[in-house]
Amino acid sequence: MDVAVLGATGDVGRQVCTQLVERALLPATSRLQLVGRAGGASARATHGLRADLIDAYDEHAPILDVALDPSDVVADVVVLAAGRTQPPGGESFARSELAADNAAIFHAYADALAEHGSGSEVVVVVTNPVELGVAILAERLGRERVIGMGAWLDTLRFRREVAVSLGVRRHRVGGFVGGEHGPGAVPLWSTLRIGGLEACERERAVARVRGARSLDDFPAEVAKAQARLAELDTAEGYRFVDTLPPDLRVVVRPYLTHRSGAKTAAGTASATIDLVETILDGRDIVVAGQVALEGEVTLAGEPVHGVLGVPVQLGPEGWTRVLLEHPAPDEERALAGVAASVAAGVAPWTGPRDAGA
Repeated sequence: MDVAVLGATGDVGRQVCTQLVERALLPATSRLQLVGRAGGASARATHGLRADLIDAYDEHAPILDVALDPSDVVADVVVLAAGRTQPPGGESFARSELAADNAAIFHAYADALAEHGSGSEVVVVVTNPVELGVAILAERLGRERVIGMGAWLDTLRFRREVAVSLGVRRHRVGGFVGGEHGPGAVPLWSTLRIGGLEACERERAVARVRGARSLDDFPAEVAKAQARLAELDTAEGYRFVDTLPPDLRVVVRPYLTHRSGAKTAAGTASATIDLVETILDGRDIVVAGQVALEGEVTLAGEPVHGVLGVPVQLGPEGWTRVLLEHPAPDEERALAGVAASVAAGVAPWTGPRDAGA
């Protein structure tokens, strides 16, 4: 199977390409397409990245190809990592501003894949806002073939933070995060499973690390923690984050990492590779991701029609089933609120477009 990485020379795109080749996930007969923009620095850097990857991994590298036009993208799995990102360090700009910039990129690749693609490629959306990317590409390509990786990244962070609090390895912890990637994440405590613990033992463990808290207060807790970080230097900030409950750390720790001037490219790429590997592997595996729902989930008595992060079954043809049957009451309320917020956020850039748009 072939993989294309759109935005191959960006921070995350470069990591995705490197990890794909380094981990030998593609055989030598498969193709990894490095996709950039025609002209200028992007084109030069894309050719340079190809040469660098061959230099480092020639013995087991797949066929490495450069594409500089959306119409030239052809692959079984497409990773969309192109577009504007939040600047590290200083003040970030509004999510709506990021959406306004990246909507055009989402539309360009959606149109190109719809016209020139195979009709069966699966797209993993990395670029933020992930929910907007999923909404736009799902309209053009079919919703089952598009998944956003944000909820899976948040899920891996959740499992790690819970594991740290319990003093166990992450592989023993199961459970998912849904909602919107970032501050709108909804930790689904009801899905938490801990290998080796019976149900009653798990309940006691969760009560110990979560405390008597509700997701109704989660957004306010996140905002309060982020405000506190503004008063601390980076080292103090990380020490403060370590004192927070694990679900808060899921949101606040990457916020601090970004604010520190570093980026989360390695973790983001690793989570993306997980989804790509799942699709390439040919088996159906339960993950979490942002997907375009059409009533598969009912929240607060209303079926959800729109993009939301939920646990899904993912395989070589995309996602096939939503696995969110009995969320806790506070989880249901939180997800319903996030679903409404996401719907309002993507509305200006989705739906019918003017001719020639």
